[in-house]
Amino acid sequence: MTFLEEIAFRQSLFWGGVSFSLVTAALFAIFASWRGPSWWKTILKAMPVGALVFAAFANFANPLVIAALALSLVGDIALSRPGDRAFLVGLIGFAAAHLAYIVHFHDLTSGTPPLTAAVILVALALSTEFWLKPHTRDLKWPVRIYVVLITLMGLTAAAMPARELAAMGAFLFIFSDLLLAIHLFRLKDSSVLYVPIAIVLWVAYALAQVAILIGAGFAQPLIAL
Repeated sequence: MTFLEEIAFRQSLFWGGVSFSLVTAALFAIFASWRGPSWWKTILKAMPVGALVFAAFANFANPLVIAALALSLVGDIALSRPGDRAFLVGLIGFAAAHLAYIVHFHDLTSGTPPLTAAVILVALALSTEFWLKPHTRDLKWPVRIYVVLITLMGLTAAAMPARELAAMGAFLFIFSDLLLAIHLFRLKDSSVLYVPIAIVLWVAYALAQVAILIGAGFAQPLIAL
């Protein structure tokens, strides 16, 4: 295999992995995201980000982005299981993923985030003290720490120049976590919004991870906006 053939092969693996990720994410969102815990749900939930880990590794993505995706995969698996302990493991996995994204995004920044984006993100983070914290029981401090980390992730993403797709991915990630918080802590299973929110939050999350990988996983964005 020549050098150019290897590049083409790795690119085909990458885009094949991304395509598989999007297809399995859609299947999970429609058929499983709103159902109770089961092992088949866990397996299906692991496929989208698992495919992104493979795609990123096969095409030599930035190690921090690969680490963030792998840690997100741990979070996905844990959050598909029942109980507060599994939730805490998932929270730690995603918190570590955000730390990896923060470090990587910071390396790509060239200034401060736009004022409007900063104000919105900080205001959203502070608002969780009123509508989320009272409903998190013994998980108040883990949730608080997570909110701080995902806010920092959003701020560093907003400060990246010429990485609009990755910034959109970061904001979609925050949006999906906002819906997840509502879904887990504020909605009853009988709510008419329970299924629609489960579907939308998963679609937003899957698109977020893909956008971050394509927009910030390599020396240059693979798709420029």
